[in-house]
Amino acid sequence: MEFRTQVKNESDIEIWEKSEAYDDYIGFIIAMNKSIYAIPLNKPLVLSDQVKQVLSILNIINDWISEVEPLKESCRFGNKAFAKFYNLLKIKIPDILSKEFSSVENQILTELATYLIESFGNSTRIDYGTGHELSFCMFLCGLFKVNILKKEDSKATVNIIFARYIEIIRRLQIRYQMEPAGSHGAWSLDDYQFVPFIWGSAQLIENPDLTPNLFVDDKYVQQFKSKYMFLGCIDFIMQVKKGLFHEHSNQLWNISGVQSWNKINDGLIKMYKKEVLGKFPIIQHVPFGNLFKYKSCTKQQTPLLASFKIPT
Repeated sequence: MEFRTQVKNESDIEIWEKSEAYDDYIGFIIAMNKSIYAIPLNKPLVLSDQVKQVLSILNIINDWISEVEPLKESCRFGNKAFAKFYNLLKIKIPDILSKEFSSVENQILTELATYLIESFGNSTRIDYGTGHELSFCMFLCGLFKVNILKKEDSKATVNIIFARYIEIIRRLQIRYQMEPAGSHGAWSLDDYQFVPFIWGSAQLIENPDLTPNLFVDDKYVQQFKSKYMFLGCIDFIMQVKKGLFHEHSNQLWNISGVQSWNKINDGLIKMYKKEVLGKFPIIQHVPFGNLFKYKSCTKQQTPLLASFKIPT
């Protein structure tokens, strides 16, 4: 099957939302979400060799950031040294994946490499947004689909691998002055991200120490930022934005008024489907092929990741 973009106009969004690819992807998001209910980032986890492999790849990418110094000249829209870093991704990632995952067929490796490369931003616009985040989640989902990552790796996929990815992305954003993708981050919660707020709210479900109204209080942010992904996101916002929180992050301020983390978590998943997965400007860039099939999911089909059977 040819690996290419398929969503060419607004009407194609409906086809995407009924596709196997959509079912597999949203199944992945929900399965990972359920796996970390009330599981903080600092809870010790046993890491499989496969999780360590993926983590090693991310650490190599992080080293490349250190190698590529930002240009000293003033750059109005992002630092152009990012293009040099991105070129390293394009040149080296296919070979690294081929070596690390030698049991996977070449076409699938090509698709996995594309999702991973595109998850670090756009080298022309020097921007980053939820479409790039989506690409990384598709990379992770793809690893489950080809049985590199397994059900027992679910917690580590979020709390170790994805958390490391977010650290690297934040480093990129600051080092190369990356712009928010889209209409000034219109399809995200903090200009850049969405998924860490979903999975981060799952970590806080039934938490007696941190009710939703407290996550905008800097004292609690500093106390819990290394323990909960959601608070880490809030801390990053407070570092990079000036002024009153309710002015620069109004959506999050409104969320702090919701009564429970369960309601926040459910609401964020619904919002993600509508504001990210349902938006043509984002999905038009997503390539489909053998891993994620752009064809209708019949009623007889069971989404691949429904077999996780992770207890709620």
